[in-house]
Amino acid sequence: MQLVDTQYAVHNFIRDRWSPYAFSCRSVEREKLLVLLEASRWAASSFNEQPWYFLLATQEMPDEYSRLLSCLTESNQSWAQQAPVLMLSIAKLRFDHHHKPNPHAIHDVGAAACSLTLQATALGLFVHQMAGFDADKARSLFQIPTDYEPVAAIAIGYLGNPQTLPEKYQQREAAPRTRKPLTEFVFTDDWGHPSAIVTN
Repeated sequence: MQLVDTQYAVHNFIRDRWSPYAFSCRSVEREKLLVLLEASRWAASSFNEQPWYFLLATQEMPDEYSRLLSCLTESNQSWAQQAPVLMLSIAKLRFDHHHKPNPHAIHDVGAAACSLTLQATALGLFVHQMAGFDADKARSLFQIPTDYEPVAAIAIGYLGNPQTLPEKYQQREAAPRTRKPLTEFVFTDDWGHPSAIVTN
């Protein structure tokens, strides 16, 4: 696993969070999966709507796992098929209390996924979220209702051997982890004007 030097002293769960391509074939214990899902359950959401839903399959459920795997792009299937757990996050797009559109639903699903991911890091697990999946296929295969939106595919497991990956993913696995500096996205006054908090 690559270690990074953060600019400021963030919690280890944030520093060590990483989206690997190489997963071990080791199964994820049911108890740990339940802890991850419990972590997602306690994420913050607009009006406490909790608009997140997850489709989940493990390799111990071969039919369900294959069906979920088939929704991924071919390139993502090439490495994600090693992960012992696959999930699909889904957002409910309308509020329960007045049935109007919830413009914050996808944000809130992301918050739930982030809670799940940090909890996974605390348990020695790794999570790789993917935009590369066919939302329409998932909607059809899993009969997802109209007012619900597939958001991201998710692979979960223990860290594996990068040598088992296709060449291009081995290179990505070894590439340095980088992030934009704070000055590029924290502004005060006009748009694009770095805040003095991050420049002084």
